[in-house]
Amino acid sequence: MTSSLGTALVTGASSGIGATYADRLARRGYDLVLVARDAARLGQLAENLKSTYGVDADILRADLSERADVLKVENRLRTDETITLFVNNAGIGPNGPLLTADPDYLDRIVDINVGAANRLAVVAARIFAERNKGAIVNIASAVALAAPFFHGTYAASKAFVLALTESLAADFKDKGVQVQAVLPGYTRTEIFDRVGGSMDNLDPEAVMDAGDLVDAALAGFDQGEVVTMPSLSDYSLYEAFIAARNALRPNLSLRKPAVRYGLER
Repeated sequence: MTSSLGTALVTGASSGIGATYADRLARRGYDLVLVARDAARLGQLAENLKSTYGVDADILRADLSERADVLKVENRLRTDETITLFVNNAGIGPNGPLLTADPDYLDRIVDINVGAANRLAVVAARIFAERNKGAIVNIASAVALAAPFFHGTYAASKAFVLALTESLAADFKDKGVQVQAVLPGYTRTEIFDRVGGSMDNLDPEAVMDAGDLVDAALAGFDQGEVVTMPSLSDYSLYEAFIAARNALRPNLSLRKPAVRYGLER
């Protein structure tokens, strides 16, 4: 029997933020489609969620750096009419400084964090638009707003996700489809271990547990936030950032160069 809330498809669901989303959404009563590379871990998670919450939980093994696997997930989004929520979480982080990084690894960051994320978000958006209902949660990062301080390719990939979400939100205004970008800071997950790093050298006060992160993100989702920054207490700071950005808009495209360049003719 299908849940009254429908089904949530969660990518990167085998651990960390994705697995936590799966738990919280199952607790809310969503059925699940869990997507990740590690089928064994997905299977165990699915069984745990089914026994704990009494929901249905299917698994779909996919490596989103592989186009064929991205298309498998796309097909599930297109053909499973019970899907009402897409949590676009899968992503990888940097494995060292940008200037010494393997270009093939940088390509993989772009393939997963940008290519797969974009394709699946747009597919879900089109499907939900046709139904006039549904929701997309894109997991970006706080580094989307702080590129000078972080790895350039990774920060750029997350800035892409943020920009995509804001654009989709504008497209969906008053159309019954909700879109949210979540901007975590440092989060206690396996992402550092997977790229040979460690969280041991980070200030513990700067690292959020995945459970707290997802609970805050879902609270923001319930409040209808387009952009949720779980560690930001004073949201007016972000609103001021948006206001400053909007003030630039009349100057973004004009017929003549700005007077400050001294090119008057």
